[in-house]
Amino acid sequence: MSTTAQLYSYSLANSRTYLFAAIFVIGNLLLPQLAHLIPQGGFIFLPIYFFTLIAAYKYGIHVGVLTALLSPLANNLLFGMPPSAVLPAIIVKSVILAIAAAMAAKHFGKVSIVALLFAILAYQVIGSGLEWAMSGSLYNALQDFRIGLPGMLIQLVGGYFLLQLLRKV
Repeated sequence: MSTTAQLYSYSLANSRTYLFAAIFVIGNLLLPQLAHLIPQGGFIFLPIYFFTLIAAYKYGIHVGVLTALLSPLANNLLFGMPPSAVLPAIIVKSVILAIAAAMAAKHFGKVSIVALLFAILAYQVIGSGLEWAMSGSLYNALQDFRIGLPGMLIQLVGGYFLLQLLRKV
């Protein structure tokens, strides 16, 4: 499934880059708070990544990377989540997601389930490998695949539908 949509790639010199990054960071602050109302909700639903995917896919690499960097840092500073010990791994995965989503959007040129799946699998596979190298624990590195599949599915399906809603914006 795919559909045409207006996709952007704002530069760092464009004020819209910072406006949209701020909006998506706010989304990445609110969504994890909702997910954490459910026991293990952060691990199951992977909410910190959702708006990073949307930001990078719809508005390009710069909006995506800013969202990827600022969201986990702001969440950690404001709410203590993610914990400082796992913050580097989450930032790495977030940045990989932003890069993969922006590349997928540029390559496909439209909103596509296949493109979103590519971005999600790229950040999870590459990110898990890097997390394993950083932590030395394959078990911990594969946590998203063990219990985060609902979150990846939400990213895929929810991301597709949200991008559909944003296609003219």
